[in-house]
Amino acid sequence: MENSKPYKKYKPSNIPWLGDIPENWEIVKLKYIFQIKKRIVGELGHNVLSITQNGIKVKDINSGAGQLSMDYSKYQNLFEGEYGMNHMDLLTGYVDLSKYNGVISPDYRVFSLIDNNCDKRYLLNLLQLCYKNKIFYAEGQGAAQFGRWRMPSDNFKNFLFPLPSEKEQIAIANFLDYKIGKIDRFIRKKKQVLALYAERRKSLTKELVNSQNVKYLRLSSVANLIQRPIERLENELYTPVGLYNRGRGLFHKESILGKELGDSSFFYIKKGDVILSGQFAWEGSVALVDLKDDGCVASHRYPVLNCDLNVIIPEYLFSFFTISEGHLLLDYHSRGAAGRNRPLNPRYLIKEKIPVPDISLQKELIKLIDRENELKEIIKKEISLVEEYKTALIAEAVTGKIDVRDNVIPVLDEEETYEDIEEELDMVVEDSEEIEKE
Repeated sequence: MENSKPYKKYKPSNIPWLGDIPENWEIVKLKYIFQIKKRIVGELGHNVLSITQNGIKVKDINSGAGQLSMDYSKYQNLFEGEYGMNHMDLLTGYVDLSKYNGVISPDYRVFSLIDNNCDKRYLLNLLQLCYKNKIFYAEGQGAAQFGRWRMPSDNFKNFLFPLPSEKEQIAIANFLDYKIGKIDRFIRKKKQVLALYAERRKSLTKELVNSQNVKYLRLSSVANLIQRPIERLENELYTPVGLYNRGRGLFHKESILGKELGDSSFFYIKKGDVILSGQFAWEGSVALVDLKDDGCVASHRYPVLNCDLNVIIPEYLFSFFTISEGHLLLDYHSRGAAGRNRPLNPRYLIKEKIPVPDISLQKELIKLIDRENELKEIIKKEISLVEEYKTALIAEAVTGKIDVRDNVIPVLDEEETYEDIEEELDMVVEDSEEIEKE
């Protein structure tokens, strides 16, 4: 680690996930650090909060987005500076310090410090590490296969944490704030570069829509809704896909045996298909199937369009759905009563007429999208690398594997140029390799 070294003396913690700890550190049960609170609101007029893997957020309950409750009066208070934890799901749940006063699901766990001589940030890093590295998972109970793997309150109270002095906790927290700040800024810069490429592609698509000799053709005349049913062999592995919103592409889920696919019908997808989310098309969930996705499977909830290449290319059709004109059609044909339950009606969608430029003009998008996809893969790998490094760095610091007490913490410069940020990747690679050697 940069400017970091081990402590001089260690002692066994007798805790498998923790290993040896610095000689002057203690091991303390969480019930001596935190106090669990349960305060039912009984009235309305509060911010409604949710715990996501990006932290605690304020819900916009008027937008209809997200899972909504019929009665927020049964929610519990969560105040600024208190911890909120989704202990009902140790696989995809999370924990965070609230920046807001509000109410949160009665199923979640709210707690605060008993002793103000502890540093909230140090403890938060430890709590979040226990989610990221699935340390809490061993304390869970329930049915993990159904996403119900919860941590009972007694298991939480008796869980053991390493605890250095308050001065050391503050030094560790300051060190991590600085390092994580640099890493997060690097990730933001990378995402901004990708967003610029996407905007460039959308801008060209708008130019094509407004070009001369555009024909307005019924979608069903230039593309077909296609289904390629799988045989569903019990012991054959299949790789299902899902879609991100806002045209950010598709992702691969974990490969699964045919006998475990569930009741949904599944269909093969092929390079050049344009795939839509039947549930979230109104959020811009559309993707172009690439070569790496060829042979994956999509459930019947994902309508697939196959283009007539003599009239329209898939790159244009995909990009059309990501600009305002195409998104309007997806939104209009996604009907529902409330919330996020707004399924797309593909049979009505394909009856719509869409602008179809000359095929030679459409082909201008191919190189642009190819470059965008290449860049997306490069940035995805870089972000994955720095995220792994960040988790390893937090683990090394909060468990005492490195001594950061003497590190000088510079002031973060939010005005650093992209080239300055780019240099940080070299630092991350070097530090990642150093971790692997240790």
